[in-house]
Amino acid sequence: VQLQASGGGLVQAGGSLRLSCADSGQIVSRVAWFRQTPGKEREFVAAMSWRGDRLKYADAVKGRFRISRDNRDNTVYLQMNSLKPEDTAVYYCAAGRWGPVSDKTSEYEYWGQGTLVTVSS
Repeated sequence: VQLQASGGGLVQAGGSLRLSCADSGQIVSRVAWFRQTPGKEREFVAAMSWRGDRLKYADAVKGRFRISRDNRDNTVYLQMNSLKPEDTAVYYCAAGRWGPVSDKTSEYEYWGQGTLVTVSS
């Protein structure tokens, strides 16, 4: 499975961005977004099952971010609204071939290259 993330950029606080993650179309059980800032561990943002019937969000983004998937073009999206400076990070998409939705990095075998999101105050 190959993942290609895009859509990052610079946005003012309160603004919105939509990240995209194109995959190679192979069947996986779950997809997710994580983020990382310098000197910190990669942290969970959002995840969904392949069929979209299971969703999970980090408390810090609940109500502001939405993960979705378009199976027609094998793309996973992360819609980010009401962005805050603390959302600034490199965002990574990930996919896991087996198992339920998870917030653990160790349970995702495939990772995209990351896309930088910068939120200015």
